[in-house]
Amino acid sequence: MKSIKISIAIMALAAITFTACKKDDSTTPGGDEVAITSDLSSKQATTDIMVEGDNAVLFSITDEQDLNGGKLSGGGQTPSFLCATVTVTPASGFPKTITLDFGSGCTNPNTGVTRSGKMIFVLSDSLRHAGATAVLTFDNYYVNGFKREGTITWTNVSTPGHRSWTRQVVAGKITAPNGHWWLHNSLKTITQIHGMATLNPEDDAFETTGAGTVVNSNNVTRTYTILEALVTKNSCPKIVSGRLKVEGPNHYAIINYGNGACDNIATISIDGGNPFPIQLP
Repeated sequence: MKSIKISIAIMALAAITFTACKKDDSTTPGGDEVAITSDLSSKQATTDIMVEGDNAVLFSITDEQDLNGGKLSGGGQTPSFLCATVTVTPASGFPKTITLDFGSGCTNPNTGVTRSGKMIFVLSDSLRHAGATAVLTFDNYYVNGFKREGTITWTNVSTPGHRSWTRQVVAGKITAPNGHWWLHNSLKTITQIHGMATLNPEDDAFETTGAGTVVNSNNVTRTYTILEALVTKNSCPKIVSGRLKVEGPNHYAIINYGNGACDNIATISIDGGNPFPIQLP
């Protein structure tokens, strides 16, 4: 999708849609359903990018700190949390708290992602041990200007030969640079599909399945379900493929993340109509 050529007609449709989206937060719950569904689909796509990014940080930092319960990388990688100050307490034993402090702001030169504030992970055990949990909270934390709040909990539900975690988001809140905010809650499963037997974390890849809700500031809710697993790779800070369906009372949207290209473009289609592109942060 990186080389997608956007026609004038599609660009016009996108412009109309985003104009409607910008008005959405000030409309009443009884406003235009299609515009609200389109707007909340765009917000959910932004949410997906950020929460899948949390996976990458968790897996990278636990690997770097030898807290995976079977270290695969051998250390010395260039992590997704580059430029953070990392503290781990206590020095031995569990539960263990990992704090990533990005200070007033720093940009990862490898991914272009700018972060500030703190991510705080609490691990009950090494991440790859069955039954282990990791709980993430935020302290004045921003990603590319978007403020993040809420709690995310990973639980290791792996079985022999199958490495996976459930991931539950509770009271998630994202505030955009323009002040518009939305809430998100979800329960999903993360499954590692590549790289389990190698020493190179760059070939690790994961699939995400599940469902959730996204709610705007007027308390209008849309539910969504992942139709085709969202695929992420440690070698790319984006979602490279996958589709999900966002459902309203009478209309629905399909978010499509593409067919494998590492880019920040997704598409949204309403009720099976022509898709229009959106650019993700």
